[in-house]
Amino acid sequence: QLQLVESGGGLVQAGGSLRLSCVLTGFPFEHYQTAWFRQAPGKEREGVSCIARVLGATDYAESVKGRFTISRDNDKRTTYLQMNDLKPEDSAVYYCAAQRRFGSVCRLSQADYGTWGQGTQVTVSS
Repeated sequence: QLQLVESGGGLVQAGGSLRLSCVLTGFPFEHYQTAWFRQAPGKEREGVSCIARVLGATDYAESVKGRFTISRDNDKRTTYLQMNDLKPEDSAVYYCAAQRRFGSVCRLSQADYGTWGQGTQVTVSS
């Protein structure tokens, strides 16, 4: 059974940094495209970043470009989201998502991902 387990969330002051991790178990990690989404209270879930399994092509939401970096380590079966210069508006529950896909591009569309983690809370204080 495919499972995703996120970690790394927490409370940080504005301007600070956090690194989220998402470990995939149950199936070969290298077959899966992965992504990060987030949902703030009262708002819809939105795509933050994704990384394709081939060549590691990435995509980012406009609001996080230049501040967040997604990466993956196949040996550790882990997708990372390095978040720098955090802002209060980045506060949300962050979800990892995965989909088995043989492509060189990825999209920040929830419909593209069939498996989701339980989420990790990120809170940025002003």
